[in-house]
Amino acid sequence: MNIGLKIGTRGDALGVARAQPVASALGAEIVIIASEVDRSSSSRSLEGLDSSVDALRDAILTGEVDAVVHAYSDLPVALTGRSIAAVPRRADVRDALYAHDGTPLAELPPGSRVGAGSPLRRAQLLSRRSDLEVVELLGNAEYGLGQVDSNGAERHLDAVVLAAADLDVLGRLDAATEYLGIDGWPTSPAQGAIAIETRVGDEKLVSKLDHKSSRLTADAERAVLALLEGHRVAPIGAHAILDDGLLFLSARAYRDDGSEQLTSSHALYPEDSSDPVGELSRRVADELLAGGASGFAQ
Repeated sequence: MNIGLKIGTRGDALGVARAQPVASALGAEIVIIASEVDRSSSSRSLEGLDSSVDALRDAILTGEVDAVVHAYSDLPVALTGRSIAAVPRRADVRDALYAHDGTPLAELPPGSRVGAGSPLRRAQLLSRRSDLEVVELLGNAEYGLGQVDSNGAERHLDAVVLAAADLDVLGRLDAATEYLGIDGWPTSPAQGAIAIETRVGDEKLVSKLDHKSSRLTADAERAVLALLEGHRVAPIGAHAILDDGLLFLSARAYRDDGSEQLTSSHALYPEDSSDPVGELSRRVADELLAGGASGFAQ
């Protein structure tokens, strides 16, 4: 048991539930870290999420905690002053649709209000169903479920797209009307992965939780995102798998309105490269850029 080890997390139910198995495995104490936005308002905006991530990361440097637990997909691609010390075994990477009456995406009536929290999900919805009213979801999975669960005039959404992994953490897999297949619906880079961050040099505190293939696939997805973000390409979905020793990476860039998309897929054996993540992500990003993905930015 790591006597005195402190693990920081956000104070919402999703953040605490995500951190609990990490703390249990390490014999550590959970410490709730509140951001200025958390303290001053009920903001559910992207700014609020960024503020929460920043507050967690600052708590490492100040020594308030020894490590923090993030959804890996929430982290900025440029990390400085801290280290991703462990990526535990990855959960379900797929998105799921939750509709109040159990109707799958293809059968939702035209004009249905469907919430999605990222530009990627909104572009994907519009690419499939341009007749829907796609609404920006300013909140986490708990909030999204509540927007659909409410009755009558209190119901603001007919359906919502959420990460299957978040539903699992919340114990709400029963809410999944439909799982969206990863081939046709690549998700946010590193979705379903947890990142445990420490100060540089303190990685051994949590390194026993690192799962090699989960880290490799999540890192490959984030690497292609980093390369494309530098060219203002968004939204971007990515999916990597390690199968029989072969690392396969696919990424898809969308126009915001879903009217156009480009896909690139490449693979290599990690032992054949001194930098498999860098080499593979560069191949994928270069092909997308050559195909005109940088012109998708608004």
